[in-house]
Amino acid sequence: MHAMQYEITLPADYDMGIIRERVATRGHLLDDFPGLGLKAYLVRERGDASPVDQYAPFYLWATPEGMNSFLWGPGFQGIVNDFGRPVVQHWTGLSYEEGPASVAVPGTATRRRTPLGEGVPPGEAVADAVARHAREARRNGVVASALAIDPRHWELLTFTLWAGTEAPADEGERFRVLHLSAPGRGRLGAGRQW
Repeated sequence: MHAMQYEITLPADYDMGIIRERVATRGHLLDDFPGLGLKAYLVRERGDASPVDQYAPFYLWATPEGMNSFLWGPGFQGIVNDFGRPVVQHWTGLSYEEGPASVAVPGTATRRRTPLGEGVPPGEAVADAVARHAREARRNGVVASALAIDPRHWELLTFTLWAGTEAPADEGERFRVLHLSAPGRGRLGAGRQW
């Protein structure tokens, strides 16, 4: 599993209806994309627990071939054509869990970044994080959750989809889910990814 996200921060006076329309008319195009586990079409809006207006799709790839096909093909080129080439953040997958609300349509997503301490052995820190992630994914309202790591910056990433429109306040950055494409969600596996 590979996690990927790009963030397009928009001007304060940008009409977010344009993004909603974009997702409404194009979101279905990845509903059967080969190699894609899931794509959450995410937005944040100023004044709604966010300092910025932002379009920030989040992907979990079941295969690297799927991710490469998207990045080097017409899908990502559409983003580049409309918004310029954004920085694509990428994390190696550590764990994926379906939550108790797995059949619900997610309305909210959270992203939490946690740096690994300098003095902690990486293997120990990752093992602890995977165990904690398995427990957290069993909380009420969790649709699905992924744990990943950026070994360049030694930062853990927890991405969680929540049923409904509210997520716990202490879960990190919050996003609204406009659409979920999940053609390979069942191929993401469960639990630890090695």
